[in-house]
Amino acid sequence: MTQGNPVIPRSATAQFTGDARPNSTTRIGSQPIALAAGTLLVILVGAASIALWRAYTGTSPELDRVLAARQFQARAVQVASEQLVEKTKGLEATQQESIDQLQVVQDQLQTMRRLLAAQQAESKRLSEQISTLTEAVDGLRQSFASTQGSEPSAPATRNRSIRVRAHAHVRTYQRRTKARG
Repeated sequence: MTQGNPVIPRSATAQFTGDARPNSTTRIGSQPIALAAGTLLVILVGAASIALWRAYTGTSPELDRVLAARQFQARAVQVASEQLVEKTKGLEATQQESIDQLQVVQDQLQTMRRLLAAQQAESKRLSEQISTLTEAVDGLRQSFASTQGSEPSAPATRNRSIRVRAHAHVRTYQRRTKARG
C-alpha cells in the first residue's frame, strides 16, 4: 500500500454502502475534502475575477446605485422646493388680494361711519327744529285758546261800544234838531 492515498477495497465499500457495482459518484463522494477544496477554489476564482473587473473598470454597481439614489433625492428635493416656491407665491398673491379686499372694506366702513354721523347730526337738527315748531304751535294754541276765552266778552264790549256810539249819535242828532228848532 502507498502512503499518500489509502485505498479502500471495493468489497469493503460495497459492504458499507450496500452497492456491489462500482460508481463514479461513489468515487467522488469518497473524497469530500477534495470536493470541498475544488468548490472553494472555484468560488475564490470567481470573487477574484469580479474584484479585478471592478478594479479595472473603476466603477462598482454599489457606487452607481448610491449615486443614482442621491441624484433621485436631489431631483425630489428640487421638485419639492419648486413646488414650495410656487405655493408660497400663490399664498403671497392670495394674501395681497385679501389685504386689498380688507382695505376696500375698511374704506367702505369709514365712509359708512361718516354717512351715519352726518345722518345723526341731520336727525338731531331736524329733531330740534320739530321741537321748536312744536313749542311754537303750542304757543299759538294757547294764544288762540286765550283769545277765544276772552272773545265772548269782546262782542259784548263791541256791542256796548256800538251802543254808546249809537246813543252818542242819537244825542247829537237830537241836539241839532233842538238847536234848529
